[in-house]
Amino acid sequence: MTDSTRTAAPTDGWDASTRIGVVVPHADVGPEAELQAVAPASVSIHGSRIHFAAMRAGGEMDEKIPHDPVRSFVEPPYLDQAVELLAASPLHALTLGFTSSSYVLKAKGEEELYERLRPVTRDLPITGTTKAARAAFDALGARRIAVVNPPWFDDKLSGQGADYFREFGYDVVHHGPCGLPSDQKAITPDNLSAWIRTTVAAHRPDAVLVAGNGIRAVGTIKPLEAELGFHVVTANQVILWHALHLAGAADTAFGITDYGHLFTTEPKGEAA
Repeated sequence: MTDSTRTAAPTDGWDASTRIGVVVPHADVGPEAELQAVAPASVSIHGSRIHFAAMRAGGEMDEKIPHDPVRSFVEPPYLDQAVELLAASPLHALTLGFTSSSYVLKAKGEEELYERLRPVTRDLPITGTTKAARAAFDALGARRIAVVNPPWFDDKLSGQGADYFREFGYDVVHHGPCGLPSDQKAITPDNLSAWIRTTVAAHRPDAVLVAGNGIRAVGTIKPLEAELGFHVVTANQVILWHALHLAGAADTAFGITDYGHLFTTEPKGEAA
């Protein structure tokens, strides 16, 4: 075969320049689906799973998830083992694809969690939804924030999330579980966008966070930012953005153009 007739081999993913590891609940496909959708071809996503007692086979959950499994999800030894096994792979950064545990742990407990995980990360940088969201708010200059939680979070858990962000000095102008069916498969970009448009926009936040890594959200970002004039940050968008910067792949992050203004920014200070 001559050079003129040789065709390129199909891509196989092995040449990814940046590899991101994510720890997710055992029956949740949302984080990996959205991360790989947002990530360009040069980035590969690698998951590790932990049993989450609030989820059943097929991703089914109660209408409101109980709080005990939320806390136990991040307790040793299972999370530590999952992170250690994931970190043994040739990755560039790690992230936790789970939001509500940080709400329950609060700021001090979350800090202690990352310190506890440090010995098993193989010195890879690690982030998670709330940690990355704070870095995003600071990069965007957002102090007035709204937090839209999944419908399977109850009011108490949503309130704990608002308290978490208030600990860091953010003005939480609105928070609550969104008024959509409590079923991951029933959430769409259209009905989530409509909820944000009718329930959140009037509070005029600098940025809205769609929390919960299991909620289908990245498809709302670009159209809502264009329509409403404030920043839209979602759980999986923000952990990818932060992980790319922590992995030293800022140029890759800057090249993502369809998932929000966040990707035109970079973390500041200690969050970088």
